Amino acid sequence: MRWCQPLHPNTLAALVHSLGVPTTAGRAAAIRQHVLDMPAPIVATALGYRHATTARLATEAGTTWSSYAPGNHGQ
Repeated sequence: MRWCQPLHPNTLAALVHSLGVPTTAGRAAAIRQHVLDMPAPIVATALGYRHATTARLATEAGTTWSSYAPGNHGQ
C-alpha cells in the first residue's frame, strides 16, 4: 500500500474484515437507513443499485415512502 494512493475496494474490504467488522451487514443496514430517509428510487440512482433492490430493502425497513411517485412534479 502507498500512502498517496487510494485503496482498492477489495483491499479495504480485507482490512475491515480483519478488524472483525461485518461489511455486508453494515452495507445493508446503511442502505436501509437511506431508504427510511429518502425514496428508494433516489437511493438506487445515487448509489448505483437496482430499483428493485432498494424497493425490497425499503419494504423490509418499513418505509413510509411506498407511495412516492418519481418524476418532475414541478411542471
